Amino acid sequence: MKTIVSTPAAPAAIGPYSQAVRPGNLLFVSGQIPIDPATGNIVGEGIEAQTRQVLANLTAILEAAGFKTADVVKCTCFLKDMEDFARFNAVYGEVFRDQPPARECVQVARLPKDVRVEVSAICAV
Repeated sequence: MKTIVSTPAAPAAIGPYSQAVRPGNLLFVSGQIPIDPATGNIVGEGIEAQTRQVLANLTAILEAAGFKTADVVKCTCFLKDMEDFARFNAVYGEVFRDQPPARECVQVARLPKDVRVEVSAICAV
């Protein structure tokens, strides 16, 4: 059995997908981009501001599902430009300080709405 997770504290899905799906003790969070859920606008142009918004959106979905960042076991991170990696990593490290999750970080040709970063997550309790 699975539960669909949705919260107005994160951007609504912009396609045929859920913000997150919880089958049992796992949570699969769809890729988050730097959209301000209050305005629907992209936040910032730089990688730091966009990463902060992405992680805020991700955290809001985790909390709506009863999880916390410490429950994240895997992230997939997509960057528009790998030159942003160090600055992305610095902001990411502010959220995932202790016992960070496994992850990969790849450069992609293009992201939705031409943003600089997208992050998805898998959690377990």
